[in-house]
Amino acid sequence: MAALQAQRLFLAPSTSSPSTSAARPRPRRSSVATCRAALHVPSGIHTTQENLNLQVNWIETPRVPASPSAVVSLEKLRAIADAAADRAEMHDIIGRQRDNWNHLLLHSTNSLTLAASAMAALAPAAPTMVALKASAGVLLATAAVTMAAVNKIQPSQLAEEQRNATRLWRELEREVRAAIALSVPTTKADVQEAMDRVLALDAAYPLPLLPGMLEKFPKAVEPTRWWPSRRSTQPKKSKSFGRRGGVAVASGNGWTQDLEDEMRGLLRVIKAKDENEFLTVGKLVLNLNRGLAVAGPALAGTAALASVFIGTGEAGTWATGAAVIGGALAASVNTVEHGGQMGMLFELLRNCAGFYRKIQEDIEANLNEPDVERREGGELFATKVALKLGRSLSDLKQFRKMASPCVRDEDIKEFAGKLF
Repeated sequence: MAALQAQRLFLAPSTSSPSTSAARPRPRRSSVATCRAALHVPSGIHTTQENLNLQVNWIETPRVPASPSAVVSLEKLRAIADAAADRAEMHDIIGRQRDNWNHLLLHSTNSLTLAASAMAALAPAAPTMVALKASAGVLLATAAVTMAAVNKIQPSQLAEEQRNATRLWRELEREVRAAIALSVPTTKADVQEAMDRVLALDAAYPLPLLPGMLEKFPKAVEPTRWWPSRRSTQPKKSKSFGRRGGVAVASGNGWTQDLEDEMRGLLRVIKAKDENEFLTVGKLVLNLNRGLAVAGPALAGTAALASVFIGTGEAGTWATGAAVIGGALAASVNTVEHGGQMGMLFELLRNCAGFYRKIQEDIEANLNEPDVERREGGELFATKVALKLGRSLSDLKQFRKMASPCVRDEDIKEFAGKLF
């Protein structure tokens, strides 16, 4: 019964007294809407219509019209996001193609070399010695030329470049689209920053094979750089922090003296251990790959030259052995180099060094800014760094003591990153 009475009160017109109705003016219809609902009221509770009328005011925030320059900048960001998505697709397709090159050229070159070695071994006792000798020489010469060309371009390294480029282009696309979705007025500085990142990625991972290919055997091993260069600023010690009772007090934006010490210690560890380790191992892999790249074609060429003298008396016996052994060794060297993907390993080490170099520059850019309000939020920045290094926020506290000049680089034993 109580529910029925409540519903009738909801549907019925106002039952207030005439004096009350006259004293209270009827509200005008406007953008403020009145929402009324029928409620199930338990028995024993007296209700009135005023208790049942629930008013919900929908307040519409007035839209501020964007300036024409902001609209143009927004459209430019959309164009950059579309270009980044297109680049990611192209790098992904080319990366799969070059990975196929590595497998196909590896197996075909080894097949040529081993078949030629077998022909050179069978040639002295075969009635068609001249044909087998000529075939072995042609196959070994072809294998030598193929090895030299493959060692020059390093297909496994090309594939790794494209894989990393695909990941970075997709990351750029996500960040640009996230900036567009914020509905914040876009400035020319935002567009210029995105364009700089596009150009830096194009330079770090070029699409063409020839010309424009990255040097596969550089004289000096440097970290890969896929981000634009920042304006160099002189490091300045922030003087906006204080201590009360031994506890650091933040001046704002989440930065404290302890957090700065953690970042400085972390910066020192990354320079002394992580980046240096990847560059050192990268040099060893590069030297090994350079030696294998020279040895493979040289052995195959020597075997091809030796096959010419097969069947020429006593020297022919030595020539047969040289052709067979040279071809087998050439196939072995080619398998170690491209089957083991030495080029890919070198590129991976160089990219990891670049990963740590970028973290260094991000930390330096924040620490060199004396005004903490212009830095990235301290807690957010520490969280990003911890995630990149595969650590928790509490793990970063142990690097605070590394900022002290009393600690030497030789005394640092632990690496900053656990992810790589």
